[in-house]
Amino acid sequence: MSASRRVRSARGTPRAASRPKPRKHGRLGPQRTAVLLRWCVVGVLGLVGLLYYRPLANYFETRTTLIQRQDEVQQLRVERERLEARLVRSSTVEALSREARRLGLVREGERLFIVKGIPLWRRSIHLDG
Repeated sequence: MSASRRVRSARGTPRAASRPKPRKHGRLGPQRTAVLLRWCVVGVLGLVGLLYYRPLANYFETRTTLIQRQDEVQQLRVERERLEARLVRSSTVEALSREARRLGLVREGERLFIVKGIPLWRRSIHLDG
């Protein structure tokens, strides 16, 4: 016989006497079970986070877009009010007369005088005075 003692198993194959008995299948030690349970919890939390990521990202993106659109609507309301006030002002007889004179039109019975060189005249007055 050799230095290590050999024992024959029931099947007739030799095995070492000092080897511990193999564990039965399906049984894990308490420490290994706790580690496995922790990894399962981490995996479930990771899956839940993955499933919630896209809807949350869409929510925040939509909220940002909504705020931008509300600002744009507010600016357009202010612009509309400004244009409505301008329309009311431009519909008066005085405003129409002013615009007609700017275009070079005159009323019936009036004479049109065209004066040229006003900017040059103004500069010469400022230089002399």
